[in-house]
Amino acid sequence: MSEEVPPGTRARILRAAMDEFSARGYHATSVREIAERVGVTKTAVLYHFPGKADIITALAEPLLEDLEQCLKVAELVGPDDARWIVFEGLLDVWLKHRYLLRLNLRDLGLAASPAAFDRFRDGMLQANALVAGPDADFAHQVRAAQAIAMLSDPVVLFADSPLPELRDAVLDGVHSLFAGPKSPRPTRGRPPKMTDQVFLTCQQLHDRGFSASEIAATVGVSRATVYRHLAALH
Repeated sequence: MSEEVPPGTRARILRAAMDEFSARGYHATSVREIAERVGVTKTAVLYHFPGKADIITALAEPLLEDLEQCLKVAELVGPDDARWIVFEGLLDVWLKHRYLLRLNLRDLGLAASPAAFDRFRDGMLQANALVAGPDADFAHQVRAAQAIAMLSDPVVLFADSPLPELRDAVLDGVHSLFAGPKSPRPTRGRPPKMTDQVFLTCQQLHDRGFSASEIAATVGVSRATVYRHLAALH
């Protein structure tokens, strides 16, 4: 007879694993240590996750889903808008999952899960292509890679800093690489969150033919946020 596993154990395992991986690193943490932190046996952990790599796969899933959604939204618009959709959207993903991102950069824990690593790699390659733009030469491809790298490192280094200030500072740095009339800097201080009422207003403006930039300026959110929420209407 298999061991009875208390309800909610899976979520507790993931929280404990995140804490242990953050403190010790993925490779230095054993399944037994995770089990001890949760207060269950190793068998109970393996009931939910056949191996340690399956735990990191589960931890990475929300980040990967958010990353892929950001890229889907960017593909709906033209190259100039797509660039800033990627910059803002990807930065918001990193900020939301900043501790998992820090964990991965510490000892490349995501590489332990081939499925998670492949999705992460493919997403970053797609992000680079969207930022560089169609038919980009080598110099523009390199500049795109530099800008994308500028999104993650500050988030890892300053993960405990106030997020609005960190977000603005990061986007200011990225904008320094892409200054020009076709790549306007998003307005400082616009929040990435959209309430139900704001979304309703966006829908109404969209139905009246307003552009995403005009909607963003009217309701006080970023263009990336507008694109992300209005994508469901297409």
